[in-house]
Amino acid sequence: MWRRECARMREMVEMDMPINKRSIHTDDAIALFGQHGMHDKERLFEYRRVSKVNIYSMNEFEDYYYGYMVPSAGYLRYFKLYLYDEGFVVQMPTQKNPREVPPFEPQNKLFHVLKESTQWGDMQGIETVGALNGKITNGDGLQVVLVQEALQEKKIAEIAAQIAERRERKFILIAGPSSSGKTTFSHRLSIQLRANGLIPHPIAVDNYFVEREVNPRDKNGEYDFECLEAVDVELFNRQLKELLAGKEVVIPRFNFVTGHKEYGSGVKKLGENDVLVIEGIHCLNPKLTESLPDENKFKIYISALTQLNIDEHNRIPTTDGRLIRRIVRDARTRGSSAKRTISMWPSVRRGEERNIFPYQEEADVMFNSALIYELAVLKPYVESLLFGIDRDCPEYLEAKRLLKFLDYFVGIGSENVPTNSLLREFIGGGCFNV
Repeated sequence: MWRRECARMREMVEMDMPINKRSIHTDDAIALFGQHGMHDKERLFEYRRVSKVNIYSMNEFEDYYYGYMVPSAGYLRYFKLYLYDEGFVVQMPTQKNPREVPPFEPQNKLFHVLKESTQWGDMQGIETVGALNGKITNGDGLQVVLVQEALQEKKIAEIAAQIAERRERKFILIAGPSSSGKTTFSHRLSIQLRANGLIPHPIAVDNYFVEREVNPRDKNGEYDFECLEAVDVELFNRQLKELLAGKEVVIPRFNFVTGHKEYGSGVKKLGENDVLVIEGIHCLNPKLTESLPDENKFKIYISALTQLNIDEHNRIPTTDGRLIRRIVRDARTRGSSAKRTISMWPSVRRGEERNIFPYQEEADVMFNSALIYELAVLKPYVESLLFGIDRDCPEYLEAKRLLKFLDYFVGIGSENVPTNSLLREFIGGGCFNV
């Protein structure tokens, strides 16, 4: 069947079928979706604050799509279709190489955790934004929050139980992209480890930065704190090997003002039930812990993999959720404007592509930190920050896109978000010092 579908897609490209756009009143769009049996879109537009909706059509098929569409199918000639698990994957070119389709590399662990999270949403009857909005407006928002938090706590408890069953795993290595909630996850995992009779000790890889004067610089002459060479890998491995051997070690604390490591009261010694909970962007890179036996490592990859879809034909990019998290957190903890956070985001993403994503399948387990309700909570926090970006700023178009995206959601207050929630790392009011 997939070969037939692929051939039909190629035929549409060769025919250069036009993709037509028309703008109709929102009420007419809702009626149109009802006629076509697109009830997910009906629910979505019941809550949109717009008077007009853009409808696209090709070969008599009509639909709504989030974002911009190309004028015709001929623009889409570069693609490949692959069977994968219970469905298929459409592989498209990248912005860097728009005429070349990269080879498909299955990410089985990542797919499994996203599939699990999607099943959590299905269990609550929340597959799309319209369904979430319906729960909120019907007064079921509190239940959605509590069930999602319970499911995450259950998953964290399962991970802690796996670690407790493997007492030789002394080093718990946690990595993930920006705004994935690594710090709060580390705290919550540590609590569950204690519930299993283990004694966790947190260590940040950032404390092992090389001295500032020898820190590598990027092509612009700025210090590159994200490359592996910015970490004193030799010292890191030596100290962890000494701890594994039962020796007492003085852990450094990096002074970001002076640019040097300082040694004081950070004395560590591992007993029978002690484990190190180590957090850092390079934690899944084998080179960071190359001197340590694999049987003593337990690797965890954490990311915010948005399981919610706008509707059945429009996905929510996982990077949008993380960017919104970061805008809110940076404004709260660093006094940083949304404009600055958005301007830095491409650089952050390049660092992730280079230092984090290539190693995600190295993980023993993956944890999805996305909460199905979080964008409804983040909406009131981030909208005012985005509205503060002037029209003449380069970041205005991205702010406008995010505001349009957030307009799909019915907002809810944060009073029912538990103090230990991963979301508290971004909106504040949490019980952990993050």
